[in-house]
Amino acid sequence: MAAACAVLVMTPVRTAAAEPERACADSGRDVRYLVVFDRDTPSAAARDQVSAACGDLTGYYPQIGVGVATSGDPGFAPRMGPGRVYSAQDERRTGQRSVRPGLRATTPSDVPAADRSGEQWNLAAVGGPGAGSPDVVVGVLDSGIDPDHPDLAAAVDRDDSAGCVGGVADPNERAWRATTSGHGTHVAGIIAAADDGRGITGVAPGTRVASVKVIDDRGLVTPEAVVCGLMWAAEHRMAVTNSSFAINTWGPSCTWSPAREVVREAISRAVAYSASRGTVNVAAATNDAVELTPASRAGGCDALPAAVRDVVTVSAVGPDEVKARYSSYGLGVVDLTAPGGDGGSCVLSTTPGGYGELCGTSMAAPHVAGAAAVLAAERPGSTARQLRRALAERARPVPCPADYDLTGDGRQDAFCAGYTGYNGFYGHGMVRVSAG
Repeated sequence: MAAACAVLVMTPVRTAAAEPERACADSGRDVRYLVVFDRDTPSAAARDQVSAACGDLTGYYPQIGVGVATSGDPGFAPRMGPGRVYSAQDERRTGQRSVRPGLRATTPSDVPAADRSGEQWNLAAVGGPGAGSPDVVVGVLDSGIDPDHPDLAAAVDRDDSAGCVGGVADPNERAWRATTSGHGTHVAGIIAAADDGRGITGVAPGTRVASVKVIDDRGLVTPEAVVCGLMWAAEHRMAVTNSSFAINTWGPSCTWSPAREVVREAISRAVAYSASRGTVNVAAATNDAVELTPASRAGGCDALPAAVRDVVTVSAVGPDEVKARYSSYGLGVVDLTAPGGDGGSCVLSTTPGGYGELCGTSMAAPHVAGAAAVLAAERPGSTARQLRRALAERARPVPCPADYDLTGDGRQDAFCAGYTGYNGFYGHGMVRVSAG
Protein backbone atom coordinates (compact mmCIF):
# COMPACT_ATOMS: atom_id res chain seq x y z
CA MET A 1 0.00 0.00 0.00
CA ALA A 2 1.36 3.32 -0.95
CA ALA A 3 2.01 5.58 2.00
CA ALA A 4 -0.33 8.51 2.20
CA CYS A 5 1.26 11.86 2.66
CA ALA A 6 -0.67 14.55 4.49
CA VAL A 7 0.11 17.98 3.23
CA LEU A 8 -0.70 20.95 5.47
CA VAL A 9 -1.23 23.98 3.34
CA MET A 10 -0.56 27.25 5.18
CA THR A 11 -2.68 30.12 3.95
CA PRO A 12 -1.89 33.65 5.00
CA VAL A 13 -4.29 35.18 7.56
CA ARG A 14 -5.07 38.84 7.26
CA THR A 15 -4.90 40.62 10.66
CA ALA A 16 -6.24 44.06 11.37
CA ALA A 17 -3.55 46.59 11.95
CA ALA A 18 -3.25 47.50 15.61
CA GLU A 19 -5.01 50.76 16.34
CA PRO A 20 -2.42 53.38 17.16
CA GLU A 21 -2.46 54.45 20.75
CA ARG A 22 -4.02 57.86 21.11
CA ALA A 23 -1.83 60.51 22.63
CA CYS A 24 -3.03 62.16 25.82
CA ALA A 25 -4.72 65.49 25.28
CA ASP A 26 -4.58 68.52 27.52
CA SER A 27 -7.70 70.64 27.81
CA GLY A 28 -5.89 73.15 30.00
CA ARG A 29 -8.19 72.30 32.92
CA ASP A 30 -7.33 69.56 35.40
CA VAL A 31 -10.43 67.72 36.63
CA ARG A 32 -10.57 65.65 39.79
CA TYR A 33 -12.23 62.23 39.70
CA LEU A 34 -13.38 59.63 42.17
CA VAL A 35 -12.32 56.25 40.77
CA VAL A 36 -13.59 52.80 41.79
CA PHE A 37 -11.34 49.77 41.20
CA ASP A 38 -11.74 46.07 41.89
CA ARG A 39 -11.47 45.69 45.67
CA ASP A 40 -8.18 43.80 45.64
CA THR A 41 -6.36 46.13 43.24
CA PRO A 42 -2.82 46.91 44.53
CA SER A 43 -1.70 50.53 44.61
CA ALA A 44 0.80 50.06 41.79
CA ALA A 45 -1.81 48.50 39.52
CA ALA A 46 -4.28 51.29 40.28
CA ARG A 47 -1.63 53.86 39.42
CA ASP A 48 -0.85 52.07 36.15
CA GLN A 49 -4.52 51.96 35.13
CA VAL A 50 -4.98 55.66 35.78
CA SER A 51 -1.75 56.54 33.98
CA ALA A 52 -2.76 54.49 30.93
CA ALA A 53 -5.99 56.49 30.81
CA CYS A 54 -4.01 59.78 30.83
CA GLY A 55 -4.49 60.64 34.47
CA ASP A 56 -2.53 60.93 37.72
CA LEU A 57 -3.48 58.99 40.85
CA THR A 58 -3.31 61.53 43.68
CA GLY A 59 -4.73 59.35 46.43
CA TYR A 60 -5.62 55.69 46.87
CA TYR A 61 -7.31 53.59 49.56
CA PRO A 62 -6.22 50.01 48.85
CA GLN A 63 -8.35 48.75 51.75
CA ILE A 64 -11.49 49.45 49.67
CA GLY A 65 -10.19 49.86 46.11
CA VAL A 66 -11.17 53.54 45.77
CA GLY A 67 -8.92 56.33 44.53
CA VAL A 68 -8.74 59.98 43.60
CA ALA A 69 -7.28 61.01 40.24
CA THR A 70 -6.78 64.13 38.20
CA SER A 71 -6.63 64.52 34.44
CA GLY A 72 -6.68 67.28 31.88
CA ASP A 73 -7.70 64.86 29.14
CA PRO A 74 -11.43 64.89 28.25
CA GLY A 75 -11.08 61.23 27.31
CA PHE A 76 -10.01 60.08 30.78
CA ALA A 77 -13.42 58.81 31.89
CA PRO A 78 -14.14 56.83 28.68
CA ARG A 79 -10.68 55.29 28.86
CA MET A 80 -11.24 54.14 32.44
CA GLY A 81 -14.47 52.48 31.36
CA PRO A 82 -18.17 52.76 32.25
CA GLY A 83 -19.29 52.80 35.87
CA ARG A 84 -15.86 53.54 37.30
CA VAL A 85 -15.41 57.29 37.62
CA TYR A 86 -17.29 60.33 38.83
CA SER A 87 -16.28 63.99 38.73
CA ALA A 88 -17.99 66.37 41.10
CA GLN A 89 -16.27 69.24 39.29
CA ASP A 90 -17.89 68.30 35.99
CA GLU A 91 -21.29 67.76 37.61
CA ARG A 92 -21.37 71.15 39.28
CA ARG A 93 -19.65 73.13 36.50
CA THR A 94 -22.85 74.97 35.57
CA GLY A 95 -23.72 75.83 39.16
CA GLN A 96 -20.58 77.17 40.76
CA ARG A 97 -21.00 78.77 44.16
CA SER A 98 -18.93 81.69 45.34
CA VAL A 99 -16.60 81.41 48.31
CA ARG A 100 -18.27 82.49 51.53
CA PRO A 101 -16.87 85.35 53.61
CA GLY A 102 -14.18 84.30 56.05
CA LEU A 103 -14.87 83.90 59.77
CA ARG A 104 -13.32 86.20 62.32
CA ALA A 105 -10.91 84.47 64.68
CA THR A 106 -12.38 83.74 68.09
CA THR A 107 -10.95 85.63 71.04
CA PRO A 108 -11.79 83.39 74.01
CA SER A 109 -12.12 86.27 76.46
CA ASP A 110 -14.79 87.85 74.25
CA VAL A 111 -17.07 84.80 74.33
CA PRO A 112 -19.97 85.44 76.77
CA ALA A 113 -19.52 83.48 80.00
CA ALA A 114 -23.19 83.32 81.03
CA ASP A 115 -24.60 79.85 81.74
CA ARG A 116 -27.19 79.13 79.01
CA SER A 117 -27.89 75.48 79.84
CA GLY A 118 -31.44 76.45 80.83
CA GLU A 119 -32.16 77.14 77.16
CA GLN A 120 -31.15 73.62 76.11
CA TRP A 121 -34.56 71.97 75.77
CA ASN A 122 -32.87 69.58 73.40
CA LEU A 123 -30.51 68.22 76.07
CA ALA A 124 -33.38 67.51 78.42
CA ALA A 125 -35.25 65.69 75.61
CA VAL A 126 -32.49 63.08 75.27
CA GLY A 127 -31.78 62.71 79.00
CA GLY A 128 -28.37 64.34 78.81
CA PRO A 129 -25.70 65.13 79.50
CA GLY A 130 -23.96 61.79 79.79
CA ALA A 131 -20.46 60.92 80.88
CA GLY A 132 -17.99 61.25 78.04
CA SER A 133 -14.40 60.05 78.09
CA PRO A 134 -11.20 61.49 76.62
CA ASP A 135 -10.46 57.96 75.41
CA VAL A 136 -13.36 58.27 72.96
CA VAL A 137 -12.93 60.38 69.83
CA VAL A 138 -15.80 61.53 67.61
CA GLY A 139 -14.83 62.54 64.10
CA VAL A 140 -16.88 65.57 63.12
CA LEU A 141 -17.03 65.36 59.32
CA ASP A 142 -18.12 68.90 58.56
CA SER A 143 -16.96 72.42 57.71
CA GLY A 144 -14.20 72.52 60.32
CA ILE A 145 -14.19 73.34 64.03
CA ASP A 146 -13.11 76.50 65.81
CA PRO A 147 -10.55 75.12 68.29
CA ASP A 148 -10.31 78.41 70.18
CA HIS A 149 -13.89 78.43 71.45
CA PRO A 150 -13.67 78.09 75.26
CA ASP A 151 -16.38 75.41 75.31
CA LEU A 152 -14.40 73.30 72.83
CA ALA A 153 -10.73 74.14 73.41
CA ALA A 154 -10.15 71.17 75.73
CA ALA A 155 -12.20 68.82 73.56
CA VAL A 156 -10.64 69.33 70.13
CA ASP A 157 -8.24 66.52 69.26
CA ARG A 158 -5.73 68.34 67.09
CA ASP A 159 -3.58 65.27 66.45
CA ASP A 160 -6.45 63.36 64.86
CA SER A 161 -7.87 66.29 62.88
CA ALA A 162 -7.41 66.68 59.13
CA GLY A 163 -8.73 68.47 56.07
CA CYS A 164 -10.20 66.21 53.39
CA VAL A 165 -11.78 68.64 50.92
CA GLY A 166 -9.34 67.62 48.17
CA GLY A 167 -9.94 63.91 48.68
CA VAL A 168 -6.58 63.34 50.42
CA ALA A 169 -6.06 63.95 54.13
CA ASP A 170 -4.04 67.01 55.18
CA PRO A 171 -3.34 67.14 58.94
CA ASN A 172 -2.15 70.75 58.96
CA GLU A 173 -4.33 72.95 61.16
CA ARG A 174 -5.05 75.38 58.34
CA ALA A 175 -6.72 72.50 56.49
CA TRP A 176 -9.16 71.50 59.25
CA ARG A 177 -10.01 74.76 61.03
CA ALA A 178 -13.36 76.43 60.40
CA THR A 179 -12.78 79.15 57.81
CA THR A 180 -16.08 80.26 56.26
CA SER A 181 -18.79 78.34 58.13
CA GLY A 182 -19.71 77.88 61.79
CA HIS A 183 -21.72 74.74 61.02
CA GLY A 184 -19.07 72.26 62.20
CA THR A 185 -18.44 74.26 65.38
CA HIS A 186 -22.17 74.15 66.15
CA VAL A 187 -22.27 70.39 65.61
CA ALA A 188 -19.17 69.84 67.75
CA GLY A 189 -20.71 71.81 70.62
CA ILE A 190 -23.82 69.62 70.65
CA ILE A 191 -21.56 66.59 71.02
CA ALA A 192 -18.87 67.68 73.44
CA ALA A 193 -19.16 71.25 74.79
CA ALA A 194 -17.67 71.40 78.29
CA ASP A 195 -19.92 71.10 81.33
CA ASP A 196 -18.25 74.03 83.08
CA GLY A 197 -21.10 76.27 84.17
CA ARG A 198 -20.74 78.66 81.25
CA GLY A 199 -22.25 78.70 77.80
CA ILE A 200 -23.80 75.39 76.83
CA THR A 201 -23.17 71.74 77.66
CA GLY A 202 -22.76 68.95 75.15
CA VAL A 203 -24.47 65.58 75.12
CA ALA A 204 -21.17 63.89 76.04
CA PRO A 205 -18.88 66.40 77.77
CA GLY A 206 -15.42 64.96 78.26
CA THR A 207 -15.46 63.33 74.84
CA ARG A 208 -12.83 64.46 72.36
CA VAL A 209 -13.80 65.67 68.89
CA ALA A 210 -11.60 65.59 65.80
CA SER A 211 -12.23 68.12 63.06
CA VAL A 212 -12.38 66.24 59.76
CA LYS A 213 -13.16 68.92 57.21
CA VAL A 214 -15.15 67.67 54.22
CA ILE A 215 -17.23 70.76 53.39
CA ASP A 216 -15.33 73.28 51.30
CA ASP A 217 -15.43 77.06 51.49
CA ARG A 218 -18.30 77.12 48.97
CA GLY A 219 -20.39 74.81 51.10
CA LEU A 220 -19.93 71.86 48.72
CA VAL A 221 -19.38 68.25 49.76
CA THR A 222 -17.71 66.02 47.17
CA PRO A 223 -17.76 62.22 47.40
CA GLU A 224 -13.98 61.98 47.43
CA ALA A 225 -13.92 64.25 50.48
CA VAL A 226 -16.40 61.99 52.26
CA VAL A 227 -14.43 58.84 51.41
CA CYS A 228 -11.30 60.55 52.71
CA GLY A 229 -13.04 61.56 55.94
CA LEU A 230 -14.48 58.13 56.62
CA MET A 231 -11.17 56.42 55.91
CA TRP A 232 -9.22 58.90 58.04
CA ALA A 233 -11.57 58.27 60.96
CA ALA A 234 -11.32 54.49 60.51
CA GLU A 235 -7.54 54.46 60.34
CA HIS A 236 -7.36 56.62 63.46
CA ARG A 237 -9.72 54.27 65.30
CA MET A 238 -12.33 56.90 66.05
CA ALA A 239 -15.27 55.43 67.93
CA VAL A 240 -17.88 57.55 66.17
CA THR A 241 -18.24 59.85 63.18
CA ASN A 242 -20.93 62.45 62.61
CA SER A 243 -21.96 63.46 59.09
CA SER A 244 -24.40 66.36 59.24
CA PHE A 245 -24.53 66.78 55.46
CA ALA A 246 -25.38 65.03 52.22
CA ILE A 247 -23.18 64.90 49.15
CA ASN A 248 -24.53 67.90 47.26
CA THR A 249 -22.69 68.10 43.95
CA TRP A 250 -25.79 67.07 42.02
CA GLY A 251 -29.39 68.25 41.93
CA PRO A 252 -32.53 66.66 43.38
CA SER A 253 -32.08 63.53 45.48
CA CYS A 254 -34.91 61.78 43.65
CA THR A 255 -33.25 61.56 40.23
CA TRP A 256 -31.00 58.66 39.24
CA SER A 257 -27.95 58.54 37.02
CA PRO A 258 -25.32 55.85 36.40
CA ALA A 259 -22.60 58.17 37.67
CA ARG A 260 -24.23 58.27 41.08
CA GLU A 261 -23.93 54.51 41.36
CA VAL A 262 -20.15 55.01 41.35
CA VAL A 263 -20.48 57.37 44.29
CA ARG A 264 -22.84 55.03 46.11
CA GLU A 265 -20.42 52.13 45.70
CA ALA A 266 -17.45 54.15 46.95
CA ILE A 267 -19.29 55.54 50.00
CA SER A 268 -20.73 52.11 50.83
CA ARG A 269 -17.26 50.57 50.77
CA ALA A 270 -15.83 53.29 53.02
CA VAL A 271 -18.70 52.98 55.52
CA ALA A 272 -18.42 49.18 55.63
CA TYR A 273 -14.67 49.38 56.15
CA SER A 274 -14.93 51.93 58.95
CA ALA A 275 -17.63 49.85 60.65
CA SER A 276 -15.32 46.82 60.47
CA ARG A 277 -12.71 48.92 62.29
CA GLY A 278 -15.19 49.67 65.09
CA THR A 279 -16.48 53.09 64.03
CA VAL A 280 -20.16 53.96 64.43
CA ASN A 281 -21.11 56.29 61.56
CA VAL A 282 -23.99 58.67 62.28
CA ALA A 283 -25.61 60.80 59.56
CA ALA A 284 -28.37 63.38 59.22
CA ALA A 285 -31.43 62.35 57.22
CA THR A 286 -31.26 65.73 55.37
CA ASN A 287 -33.67 68.64 55.29
CA ASP A 288 -35.33 67.85 51.94
CA ALA A 289 -38.60 66.59 53.51
CA VAL A 290 -38.60 63.57 51.17
CA GLU A 291 -39.14 59.88 51.75
CA LEU A 292 -35.75 58.20 51.48
CA THR A 293 -35.20 54.66 50.25
CA PRO A 294 -32.29 52.39 51.17
CA ALA A 295 -29.18 52.78 49.03
CA SER A 296 -29.56 49.20 47.82
CA ARG A 297 -32.85 50.12 46.13
CA ALA A 298 -32.51 52.14 42.92
CA GLY A 299 -35.19 54.49 41.67
CA GLY A 300 -36.25 56.26 44.87
CA CYS A 301 -34.95 59.28 46.74
CA ASP A 302 -31.61 58.85 48.40
CA ALA A 303 -29.10 60.83 50.40
CA LEU A 304 -25.51 59.84 50.86
CA PRO A 305 -24.21 58.82 53.33
CA ALA A 306 -27.59 58.69 55.13
CA ALA A 307 -29.11 55.94 52.97
CA VAL A 308 -26.10 53.61 53.19
CA ARG A 309 -26.31 50.39 55.16
CA ASP A 310 -24.37 50.46 58.47
CA VAL A 311 -25.01 54.21 58.89
CA VAL A 312 -27.14 55.32 61.85
CA THR A 313 -29.50 57.78 60.14
CA VAL A 314 -31.25 60.42 62.22
CA SER A 315 -34.45 62.38 61.60
CA ALA A 316 -35.32 65.58 63.45
CA VAL A 317 -38.14 66.57 65.79
CA GLY A 318 -39.15 69.83 67.41
CA PRO A 319 -39.92 70.40 71.11
CA ASP A 320 -43.28 68.68 70.59
CA GLU A 321 -41.48 65.49 69.48
CA VAL A 322 -43.24 65.49 66.11
CA LYS A 323 -41.16 65.07 62.96
CA ALA A 324 -39.93 68.50 61.86
CA ARG A 325 -41.55 69.63 58.65
CA TYR A 326 -38.18 69.81 56.86
CA SER A 327 -36.88 66.43 58.01
CA SER A 328 -36.57 63.63 55.49
CA TYR A 329 -37.79 60.22 56.62
CA GLY A 330 -38.13 56.67 55.36
CA LEU A 331 -38.78 53.17 56.64
CA GLY A 332 -35.59 51.15 56.44
CA VAL A 333 -33.44 54.30 56.38
CA VAL A 334 -34.17 56.28 59.55
CA ASP A 335 -32.81 54.54 62.65
CA LEU A 336 -33.37 57.12 65.38
CA THR A 337 -34.77 60.58 65.93
CA ALA A 338 -33.40 63.50 67.97
CA PRO A 339 -34.02 67.21 68.57
CA GLY A 340 -33.39 69.35 65.52
CA GLY A 341 -35.84 72.13 66.23
CA ASP A 342 -38.90 73.45 64.43
CA GLY A 343 -41.46 76.22 64.62
CA GLY A 344 -39.07 78.87 65.88
CA SER A 345 -37.46 76.69 68.55
CA CYS A 346 -34.02 75.72 67.31
CA VAL A 347 -30.97 74.17 68.99
CA LEU A 348 -28.51 76.36 70.86
CA SER A 349 -24.83 75.52 70.49
CA THR A 350 -21.36 76.92 70.01
CA THR A 351 -20.49 79.14 67.07
CA PRO A 352 -17.21 80.92 66.28
CA GLY A 353 -17.08 83.84 68.69
CA GLY A 354 -20.05 82.79 70.81
CA TYR A 355 -23.32 80.87 70.63
CA GLY A 356 -26.22 80.61 68.22
CA GLU A 357 -29.34 78.66 67.32
CA LEU A 358 -29.76 76.47 64.24
CA CYS A 359 -32.50 74.09 63.15
CA GLY A 360 -32.05 70.96 61.04
CA THR A 361 -31.29 67.27 60.92
CA SER A 362 -27.69 68.55 61.13
CA MET A 363 -28.46 69.34 64.76
CA ALA A 364 -30.32 66.07 65.40
CA ALA A 365 -27.48 63.79 64.27
CA PRO A 366 -24.87 64.99 66.81
CA HIS A 367 -27.23 64.15 69.66
CA VAL A 368 -26.98 60.54 68.49
CA ALA A 369 -23.23 60.80 67.92
CA GLY A 370 -22.90 62.08 71.49
CA ALA A 371 -25.05 59.23 72.83
CA ALA A 372 -22.89 56.75 70.90
CA ALA A 373 -19.79 58.31 72.46
CA VAL A 374 -21.28 57.83 75.94
CA LEU A 375 -21.98 54.19 75.12
CA ALA A 376 -18.44 53.72 73.81
CA ALA A 377 -17.11 55.10 77.10
CA GLU A 378 -19.38 52.79 79.10
CA ARG A 379 -18.55 49.71 77.01
CA PRO A 380 -14.93 49.89 75.87
CA GLY A 381 -14.02 47.29 73.28
CA SER A 382 -17.54 47.08 71.83
CA THR A 383 -17.92 46.58 68.09
CA ALA A 384 -19.74 49.09 65.93
CA ARG A 385 -22.62 46.64 65.54
CA GLN A 386 -22.91 46.22 69.31
CA LEU A 387 -22.99 49.98 69.83
CA ARG A 388 -25.60 50.47 67.11
CA ARG A 389 -27.75 47.78 68.70
CA ALA A 390 -27.36 49.40 72.12
CA LEU A 391 -28.44 52.78 70.72
CA ALA A 392 -31.61 51.18 69.32
CA GLU A 393 -32.36 49.28 72.54
CA ARG A 394 -31.88 52.38 74.69
CA ALA A 395 -34.13 54.58 72.49
CA ARG A 396 -37.61 55.57 73.63
CA PRO A 397 -40.17 54.46 71.00
CA VAL A 398 -42.16 57.25 69.35
CA PRO A 399 -45.36 56.21 67.54
CA CYS A 400 -46.43 57.54 64.16
CA PRO A 401 -48.59 60.66 64.54
CA ALA A 402 -52.30 60.06 64.06
CA ASP A 403 -52.48 63.20 61.95
CA TYR A 404 -49.60 64.85 60.04
CA ASP A 405 -51.46 67.73 58.41
CA LEU A 406 -49.07 70.58 59.21
CA THR A 407 -50.72 73.16 56.99
CA GLY A 408 -54.32 72.51 57.97
CA ASP A 409 -55.43 71.97 54.39
CA GLY A 410 -56.91 68.56 55.06
CA ARG A 411 -54.05 66.63 53.43
CA GLN A 412 -51.27 64.67 55.08
CA ASP A 413 -47.89 66.28 54.50
CA ALA A 414 -46.08 62.93 54.81
CA PHE A 415 -47.02 59.35 55.58
CA CYS A 416 -45.44 57.44 58.44
CA ALA A 417 -45.07 53.73 57.69
CA GLY A 418 -44.39 51.19 60.42
CA TYR A 419 -45.40 50.73 64.03
CA THR A 420 -44.58 52.26 67.40
CA GLY A 421 -41.34 50.35 67.90
CA TYR A 422 -39.98 51.05 64.44
CA ASN A 423 -41.30 53.43 61.80
CA GLY A 424 -40.24 55.69 58.96
CA PHE A 425 -40.52 58.97 60.89
CA TYR A 426 -38.60 58.05 64.05
CA GLY A 427 -36.91 54.69 63.47
CA HIS A 428 -36.47 52.96 66.82
CA GLY A 429 -37.42 56.18 68.60
CA MET A 430 -35.93 59.12 70.49
CA VAL A 431 -32.28 58.65 71.28
CA ARG A 432 -31.51 58.38 75.00
CA VAL A 433 -28.14 59.17 76.50
CA SER A 434 -28.60 56.93 79.54
CA ALA A 435 -30.53 53.75 80.18
CA GLY A 436 -32.70 55.35 82.87
